[in-house]
Amino acid sequence: MADNEKLNLLADFAPVSAQQWKDKIIADLKGADFDKKLVWRTPEGFSVQPFYRREDLKGLKTTVSAPGQFPYVRGTRSNNEWAIRQNICACKNARKANAKALEVLNKGITSLGFCLDKEKLTYHFIKTLLNGIYAPAVAINFSICACAAPKLANILVRYYGRMGYDTKGLIGSINVDPIKNMLLKGKALTREQVSQKIAETVKAAKSLPGYRVVGVNSVILNNSGAYAAQELAYALAWGAEYMTMMTEAGIPNYRAANAIRFNMGIGGNYFMEIAKFRAGRLLWAKIVEAYKDPIFTTALRNAAKMNVSAETSRFNMTVFDAYVNLLRSQTETMSAALAGVDEITVTPFDVTYEEPTDFSERIARNQQLLLKEEAHFDKVVDPAAGSYYLENLTASIAAEAWKQFLDIQERGGMYQLVSEGKVQEHMAANLKARLADVAKRKEVLLGSNQFPNFTEKAGKKIKVVQCNGLTAKGGPTASCACGHTGEAGQQIPTLPLARAAEEFESLRLETEAAKKQPVAFMLTIGNLAMRIARAQFSCNFLACAGYKVIDNNGFATIAEGIKAARKAKADIIVLCSSDDEYADLAPKAWKKLQGKKELFIVAGAPACMEDLQKLGITNFIHVRCNVLETLKSFNAQLLKK
Repeated sequence: MADNEKLNLLADFAPVSAQQWKDKIIADLKGADFDKKLVWRTPEGFSVQPFYRREDLKGLKTTVSAPGQFPYVRGTRSNNEWAIRQNICACKNARKANAKALEVLNKGITSLGFCLDKEKLTYHFIKTLLNGIYAPAVAINFSICACAAPKLANILVRYYGRMGYDTKGLIGSINVDPIKNMLLKGKALTREQVSQKIAETVKAAKSLPGYRVVGVNSVILNNSGAYAAQELAYALAWGAEYMTMMTEAGIPNYRAANAIRFNMGIGGNYFMEIAKFRAGRLLWAKIVEAYKDPIFTTALRNAAKMNVSAETSRFNMTVFDAYVNLLRSQTETMSAALAGVDEITVTPFDVTYEEPTDFSERIARNQQLLLKEEAHFDKVVDPAAGSYYLENLTASIAAEAWKQFLDIQERGGMYQLVSEGKVQEHMAANLKARLADVAKRKEVLLGSNQFPNFTEKAGKKIKVVQCNGLTAKGGPTASCACGHTGEAGQQIPTLPLARAAEEFESLRLETEAAKKQPVAFMLTIGNLAMRIARAQFSCNFLACAGYKVIDNNGFATIAEGIKAARKAKADIIVLCSSDDEYADLAPKAWKKLQGKKELFIVAGAPACMEDLQKLGITNFIHVRCNVLETLKSFNAQLLKK
C-alpha cells in the first residue's frame, strides 16, 4: 500500500451475511450436521447458536432502557456498587458475634448478616450485638424464625431510636420467609398463617422503610440443583405470592414491593447467571407493575426495582480438591457483580467439611475486594449491554422463566404448589437428572468426577459444621434459629438438598477407609498414541474412586506387562491399546489372568466388544460409561476382599 493511500475497511472488505458465515462453517464441518454439532440445547430448555450478529438484537426489549430506568433490565442504579456481605452466627453469644462483626467491618465488609435464636431475642441481646456498629454506614441483616420477626422489628426500631439514628435512612433486612421454612422443614402452614407472619412483620417495621423484611430465598433451590431459569421462575412466583398476600392484608402495593428482597443463588454457568439476573429484574418489574392502582403509580414503578442479595452456590462445592471451590466461587461472584446485583455473599471454600476458618473467611472477603479494587468491576454499569450473545441469552431466559412462571400461576401459585409438595417433587426429579449427568460426566466437577488429585486424603479433615446459617448442603443447621421446628403440625415433603459431588466423595471416602488401597496398573502396549491416551483416561477414571494408579511407558508383550503388574501388587490391570489390537491382545491377557485375583479392564469400547464379552471379559471403561456406577461396581468387588 502506498504511503498516500488510506485504508477503508468498509470499502475494501465487503459485508458478509449470516448465511455466508453459516455456509462457510458447514463447509468446514465436512458433512457433519450443523445443529447437532454446534447448536447447544441448554438444560434451561432453549437453544444457543454458535454465533450471533447485530441483526439478532432486532426486536429485543432488553436493549431499549438505560441503567436505573424501568424496567431495570440494565440495573436498578446508575452505578455498579454492590455490598460485600459476611454472615455471622449470633445464635448463642451476642458478645462474640459483635466482636467478629467489628473485626470484619475493618476488613472490607459493608453488609453484615446475623443468624439469631428466637429464644435469646431481647432488647439487651440486640444492644450487645450491635454495640459499636454504626448502623447508618453498614447494611445489617437478620435471619430469625418468622414468629419472632415482628418482635425483632420492634426491638430494632426502639434501639435505633435510642441511638439517635434517622431510621428512614437505615438499610438491611429481616428475611421473613415462611415458604422457605415449609420447604426446608416440611411443616405445613395455612395460607392465612403465612400471610399473617408476613403482614405483622411489615407493619412492625413501618419505621424502617429501608429494611426489606420479606425474603424470597430461592438460593435454597439453587443449592438443590435448580438451573437458572427454574430458580428464576420459582423466585418470581414466590415474590408474586407475597405481593398478593401483603396487598390483600391492606399493605399499599409500593410498600409491599419495597419489603421484598430476593436472596438468590449464583450457579456455575457464567454467562447464564449474568443473563438470569438481568432477566429477573425485567420480569419482576413486569409483575410489580401488574399491581398498579390510580393512587401509587409513580411510587410503584420505583418500588419495582428487584433487590437481589446473591450467594455463591454450594451445589457444586466439593470436599476433595477444595481449593478448586475458590475458582468456582470466583467466577460466580464475577457473574453476579457484572449482572448488577445489590449484595454478594461468597461462600468460604471449606464450608463442605468444616466450620469456615478465619483464613477461608478472609479469602472469601478478598475475592470481592479484588473484583472491586483491582479489577474495577464496580466502575462499569451493565457491561453485558449490547453484547449480541448476552442480550439474546437474557431474552431466552426471560422467555423460559416467564413461561414457567405462568404455569406455576395457572396451577395455583407458589404457596399452593409447595403445600401440595409439587415444587419439592419437581426439584427432586431435577436433582436426580442432574446427579445422573454428574455420574456420566456430562456435567464436570473438577477434582471429583474428572481430573482428581491422585494422592489426596480427605477423611481426617471432615468435621461437623456447627453453624454458618446454613449447612454445606444449604439447609438450616441444628443450632441455627431457623432450624427450630416449632409446634407440631401437618408435615409436607421437604426440598431435596445435595451437593453434586457427594456420591463421588462417598465412594472415595469408602476406598480411603478400606484396609488396603486398591492399586490399578496400566498395561500399555501396542499403538503409542492410543495407549498413552487411554492410560491417561483410565488413570483419571479410576483415581475418582481413590485408587492408586500406576502408569507405564509401554510393554513389548502381554506377559511382560502382567509380570510387572504382579510385581507392583496390582489389584486392577487395565489393558491400554488401540481398538484394532484389542481383538488379539485382550484374549491373550485374559487367558493369562483367568482365575486369578486381579480385576481385568479394557480401556475403550472396541468393535470386538461382544466377542470379548463372550470370552468372559466384562469390564470396559470409556467416555460413554456411567462413571459413578462403574466405580461402585469395582468397589463392591475390590473392597470386600
